[in-house]
Amino acid sequence: MTSLLITNGTLVTLNDEGAIIHHGSVLIQDGVITAAGHLDGVSADRVIDAGGRIVMPGLINAHHHLYSTLARGFSPPGEPATNFKEILERLWWKLDYALNADDVYYSSMLPMVEAIRAGCTTIIDHHASPSCCDGSLDIVERAFREAGLSGCLCYEVSDRNKIGEGIEENIRFIRKCQEADDPQLAALFGLHASMTLGPETLERCAAAGEELGVGFHVHIDEAECDGEESLELFGARPVDRFVNAGIAGPGSLFAHGIHLDDRGWGMLAETGTMMVTNPESNMNNGLAVTPLLELLHAGILIGLGTDGMSNSLIAQARAAYLIQRAVRLDPRVAFVEACRLLLTNNRLIADRVFGEPRGRLVEGHLGDVIIMDYRPFTPFDESTFYGHLLFGLVNARVTTTIARGRVLMENGVITHLDEEAICRKATEAARALWKRIA
Repeated sequence: MTSLLITNGTLVTLNDEGAIIHHGSVLIQDGVITAAGHLDGVSADRVIDAGGRIVMPGLINAHHHLYSTLARGFSPPGEPATNFKEILERLWWKLDYALNADDVYYSSMLPMVEAIRAGCTTIIDHHASPSCCDGSLDIVERAFREAGLSGCLCYEVSDRNKIGEGIEENIRFIRKCQEADDPQLAALFGLHASMTLGPETLERCAAAGEELGVGFHVHIDEAECDGEESLELFGARPVDRFVNAGIAGPGSLFAHGIHLDDRGWGMLAETGTMMVTNPESNMNNGLAVTPLLELLHAGILIGLGTDGMSNSLIAQARAAYLIQRAVRLDPRVAFVEACRLLLTNNRLIADRVFGEPRGRLVEGHLGDVIIMDYRPFTPFDESTFYGHLLFGLVNARVTTTIARGRVLMENGVITHLDEEAICRKATEAARALWKRIA
């Protein structure tokens, strides 16, 4: 049995009481937390002194697009896109089609490094690479294993290039995960959006998902075009198509939901479907604002993702908080809700997707722990923590990241990955990729 003891920390346990424990310790044995609190007389194979810093559970990203990483700094040729559909057509659908195997690997490895530095230890990803579809999820899996993070993967099925493209890749990888029975990697059945999924493809995916016993990861009502094209092409709104097909359910994760109405909220709540909002990405794309408070009031489990924009999860919570207040012209709303999206709801989403509990410093939870270089200058306790999260920790540096009991970064140094080589190779790949797109 291998053991790791973190001492002299201010523990943000996120347990049922939300306890903050000063001068506390966390003991991890064989990748699982076995004790947290004031631990006397405890020894371990390795000891890390937190130096009074903040010790928290590793953060969880409920919706990412790792494949989008190599677009950073790229400007698509031609006139700038004026709406979301044009953004898809002029940027993302050209970029994902141009990806090769090396691009898939390096566009996964780079955000893994950034995630480690941002204290994110679990990522639910949504992948697309039409010219490198078969086996692409194995490449992404390789990056997760080399980095040491936990991941839930899927492939984005769409009819836009070829009817039913990606169905077999989902089926293959889901079966691989089920047969491997390795909790580090999980799988959902990926779908793009209603507007790019014809009736035959949707039916095939629903049948395959039911046979495999897995949920779906899909975009819904991200922009008006999804609902408008679904009505025009298929005679039904996205939520009706997904619910009627059996895509919705407690094991499925729907991203965005910006243009859902109260009837749609009720349908997703009734089916127990999970959702995820991505505030920074939505603002970047010039989209409307997710009706976050209404979705929560309807009883929907909704979490936070980055949608490929970044790997900074606390920043997403603050963005969600700020944008809700701005559009509602109400300084009383969304403070508690935004924090809970990140710290509670993302954990509950992960509980449904993975076989191991995580996201709390309590016995039996996965040994995902981060240390943040933050020394509060005002009282830091259960009643003030959310304020410190959104206005202090959001800008604090993560010094140590531990995932599955393995130290991935200590004192700001990642020793098991060659960051310089990864960055150099990624730059070469990006330069070639941009030429192919242009």
